[in-house]
Amino acid sequence: MPRFAANLSMLYNEHDFLDRFAAAARDGFKAVEYLFPYAFTTEQLAAQLKANGLQQVLFNAPPGDWDAGERGIACLPGREAEFRDGIAQALAYARALDCPRIHVMAGLLPAGQTREALRATYVANLAYAATEAAKLGLAVQIEPINERDMPGFFLNRQDQAHAIVAEVGAPNLKVQMDLYHCQIVEGDLAANIRRWLPTGQVGHLQIAGVPTRHEPDVGEIYYPYLFELLDELGYPGWIGCEYRPRRGAVAGGTSQGLGWLKPWIG
Repeated sequence: MPRFAANLSMLYNEHDFLDRFAAAARDGFKAVEYLFPYAFTTEQLAAQLKANGLQQVLFNAPPGDWDAGERGIACLPGREAEFRDGIAQALAYARALDCPRIHVMAGLLPAGQTREALRATYVANLAYAATEAAKLGLAVQIEPINERDMPGFFLNRQDQAHAIVAEVGAPNLKVQMDLYHCQIVEGDLAANIRRWLPTGQVGHLQIAGVPTRHEPDVGEIYYPYLFELLDELGYPGWIGCEYRPRRGAVAGGTSQGLGWLKPWIG
């Protein structure tokens, strides 16, 4: 049976952030993920996890200047010291929150730069992050993201991500397979899942409806089939619900859109 984690950056926006943990637990979620924890202390977050019986399964390392439009710095030459400081901060949070993995965003291509020119920086930074995470028994994730939502993002395809993982060669470096992004860029989701899941390099999955990024029962993907396929292939991990509720941030909006989840959640 699939295991689902509520993405608290996108779900339950009708509540203040720290109140979203309780809202997710009331709806039957046993785990949570979100973009960034750094606006709160580890004590605040750990208290919410404990009070609501939730497991923290994923968050992102610092992405650079998010408000200015940066979407990661791992591929950017000249930012290595900042990258290492960010990894140290992320791992400290992960350890305090008992979170087994962090997502390291690759970043956007600077004007006039090619992916090939940035690859060595990206690989070296990931090798560093994986080495530091391994000291704590933690994993590092990289995620292909579609360029419609995030123009110029360094990493777009599953095969690109898996090639990077192979080049780095760290057993705790994994691919975060977001089926929303994968459908937009590549399609053929069942074949992609059958190809990549057995490699052992997929460390986390995420879902959303395509094309609107609403609930996964809206749009062109028939997720029940894919959930059964994941069970067939023995996927042991979590599936992050990283979508925007159709009802937005109105009272009860997230909960009212969870009809798709009821057959799958215990």
